[in-house]
Amino acid sequence: MANRAFELRVVRERLTEYGLALYQPPAPGRQNGKHNGSWPRVVQIWGTPLQMVMDQVLAALREAGYRPSDLSRNRQAPFKLPEETGVRLGLLFLAVKPLRKIGRMTAISEQVHAMTGEEAYYWFSKATGAVTARRARKAMRVLLAEE
Repeated sequence: MANRAFELRVVRERLTEYGLALYQPPAPGRQNGKHNGSWPRVVQIWGTPLQMVMDQVLAALREAGYRPSDLSRNRQAPFKLPEETGVRLGLLFLAVKPLRKIGRMTAISEQVHAMTGEEAYYWFSKATGAVTARRARKAMRVLLAEE
């Protein structure tokens, strides 16, 4: 597995709030193709789902060499994340983004944190695949929240 970095960018929401957007590097064959070298967005998250997984976001930033205080609504530069860290954050964001129940968000957050690297890569590939994405995300939420 290549260690291509993901980017976590701060997205401003209203005057006092912000969200986060995770971007994946372009696939090797797409450097000059459809996206013309631009980084496709994997997921954007804000509000309660972001607040519920903020501990894992801060842990991922520490793992990537940043301080938790580097995350602020005024940040312009993206955070560069190692591939596995980006995969885990993307998977976590995709899983909790549509949820409203805090208990389910917490359960899913704990389960994603406990996954092996291989499990995280597997579910990330399913959850971001063009054909299977919606069904895979729902299946993953049902499996991880144990409801």
